[in-house]
Amino acid sequence: MKRKGTPIHGWLVLDKPLGLTSAAAVARVKRLIGAQKAGHAGTLDPLATGVLPIALGEATKTVAYAVDGWKTYRFALRWGEARATDDAEGAVVATSDRRPDADAIRAALPNFIGRIAQRPPAYSAIKLAGQRAYDLARAGAAVAIAPRPVDIRRLDLIAAERDRAEFEAEVGAGTYIRSLVRDLGEILQTHAFVTELRRLAVGRFTLQDAISLDKLGVLGHSAAASEHLLPIETALDDIPALALTEDQAKALRCGQAVTPLQPQDRARLAQIGDGTTVRATWGGKLVALAEVAAGGIRPLRVMNH
Repeated sequence: MKRKGTPIHGWLVLDKPLGLTSAAAVARVKRLIGAQKAGHAGTLDPLATGVLPIALGEATKTVAYAVDGWKTYRFALRWGEARATDDAEGAVVATSDRRPDADAIRAALPNFIGRIAQRPPAYSAIKLAGQRAYDLARAGAAVAIAPRPVDIRRLDLIAAERDRAEFEAEVGAGTYIRSLVRDLGEILQTHAFVTELRRLAVGRFTLQDAISLDKLGVLGHSAAASEHLLPIETALDDIPALALTEDQAKALRCGQAVTPLQPQDRARLAQIGDGTTVRATWGGKLVALAEVAAGGIRPLRVMNH
């Protein structure tokens, strides 16, 4: 059956508005520009705004690499209340009169830098025995998610008032800002929940590249809309590239392994090492994501664009 829409390939960076799920945002973008196929990298909660990278067409094959990128957030919290969802959406479950000052907050931040163990929120999309944690929590079940390792590269206090504080953080894949805020409240012997959350970057995708739904709605299917498309390779900047000949590119597209003929290419593959993913290109265009194996490369995901 023929797929509806136009075959569009590349990345669109959406500045997701407040109150919209990531899935709904993708559906809206897909409809506005008439794309056949779309997906997103790095889910944003409905109460969060900012960078939502949307993969179109063949770019959907690179989503896993975008999700693994470092993410930068600007967020605010309120002291003195714990919420069931760890954000403003949930019911109040505990209160405290304690309010930390800026010095106490700064002194606590090093506890959250580096690789730490973090317990995801009960209201999260993580699956427990085949069910989403948030479905279990909404049904009144006691949800216990085991802590998991996450990486936090940077956590800066931007502003501090009596009941409110604002931060900026750079975090690795799987990190929950809601959990970070909850745990910061606990270590400061009070409670806290997220009141505002804005994502500034996902890997190479930034707010500078982003477009709003309103602007996209005005541009629609026009050529001006396509000017906001980023190449498929944008999500793959950290992956080594290997240039192929035309014959090698054809072989790789047919699912065949390829062994480079040039000594310098073979030496480079030996240096990169077996099991490493590379970007195989021909004529400056991405042909496939491939794995280094036995002195050559074998295709993992072939691009058909």
